[in-house]
Amino acid sequence: MLFLRINHDFAYETEKLVREFFPDEKLNIVTNEPASETADTIESLILREGCWQKYTVRIACGGRQAARESVGDVADGDDAELFVCTLLYEALCAFTGYTPPWGLLTGVRPAKLMGMQRKALGDAGAKRFFIDSMRVSPQKTDLAFAVSENQDRIAALSGDNCFSLYVAIPFCPTRCSYCSFVSHSNDSAKKLIPDYVVLLCEEMKATAAVAAQLGLHLKSVYIGGGTPTTLNAQQLSKVIGTINEYFDLTECLEFTVEAGRPDTVAPEILAAIKNGGAGRISINPQTFNDAVLETIGRKHTAAQTLAAYQAAVDAGFTDINMDLIAGLPGDTAEGFARTLAQTLALQPAEITVHTLALKSAATMVTEKREIVAADTCAMLDHAAERLTASGYQPYYMYRQSRCIGNLENVGWAKPGFGSLYNVFMMEELHTVLACGAGAVTKLKEDGVNHIERIFNFKYPYEYISRFTEVLERKDKIFEFYENKQGS
Repeated sequence: MLFLRINHDFAYETEKLVREFFPDEKLNIVTNEPASETADTIESLILREGCWQKYTVRIACGGRQAARESVGDVADGDDAELFVCTLLYEALCAFTGYTPPWGLLTGVRPAKLMGMQRKALGDAGAKRFFIDSMRVSPQKTDLAFAVSENQDRIAALSGDNCFSLYVAIPFCPTRCSYCSFVSHSNDSAKKLIPDYVVLLCEEMKATAAVAAQLGLHLKSVYIGGGTPTTLNAQQLSKVIGTINEYFDLTECLEFTVEAGRPDTVAPEILAAIKNGGAGRISINPQTFNDAVLETIGRKHTAAQTLAAYQAAVDAGFTDINMDLIAGLPGDTAEGFARTLAQTLALQPAEITVHTLALKSAATMVTEKREIVAADTCAMLDHAAERLTASGYQPYYMYRQSRCIGNLENVGWAKPGFGSLYNVFMMEELHTVLACGAGAVTKLKEDGVNHIERIFNFKYPYEYISRFTEVLERKDKIFEFYENKQGS
């Protein structure tokens, strides 16, 4: 399919919008060239005459057509981009018969945009902006507003010169078919783990020294992956112990360890986490349907999830998150409802509901497996209704590229709970210093909407073989803060 942009350079948003309606089409993007008479084409153009501009969108595909046009004196810049995107959106809706619940919004952080509009326009004005200008459904507008409002409490816990620590453990027992993260199954990478742990601890020591020299205040710690509990108890204790020994935790408000795979949650692992001072863990069923678990490559069963959860409760954990995924292959709206009901019966402190994302690197995509789409939107609507009725509040939200239906991932929490790290990181409230393979340090200047990134090597073997370069990159943190103080 050709996507023609003529006389405007609104490339990013218009392309994202087209991909929302045609997620499986290969787009050939062409600028300022005439359309082929035979090709399926989406054309977006501006014609200028004096101070007037004519905005036109035409779609011709499969022998069908749709068009929208308008004349006005809208200036170049954000207003003109919104004008073009709105016409494109209306034409796409008319052509496909589909109205996306998030309207024109294509970004990762709708709640962040809602927060910005609340500050600029007030609460009522922000909602009107979402519904009238961005064409977001009233239901999704209310969700974004609730998340933004609930995040205010957590945002207030950040401050000047604060940071969070992220530690990457990029190993898993097996690779899930939907996974696109840089993680490696034990079968192929187990031999790397001992050396990886030693060097990871060295990187954490160096990072702690940088944070101390710069006078940064640690607010949250998150050990993620992969599956951190793929490490044995001794290795996990070493990682957590290094954090306790070298970082100043006196202002740390939250310490999370992902124990996401129930088949890795052994009593000695839970003891290592608990004894290390981490108070928040994740135990992730994804689904309680054993057939679906087998389809997606999870090697645990629903019964193992229940046993792991009970073991965590018996070990003294009260802040437990459980992840679910809506839209998994082989699942149904009724099956998802049963999974949610079983999760609610456990009453975890937090339940995160993800939408399946069909990432290009996931095996279910690369192997071109047939994916029968479940009614994902209905699943999310049901989840919102049940979770709200059960006393959970939405506090955290983001959207991934290639999510089914361009839908969202939402963290729901009981009052007083909710991951601080998730909000600090997703809303980019302060610096995140990251250690390990695939980890990305995000440097944030207080009061400025600007992020600088420092990337570690993606793969464990590369991280190990080029570790000297990993340490050398820490100098960029000093450079960032020196430039910040000089500005």
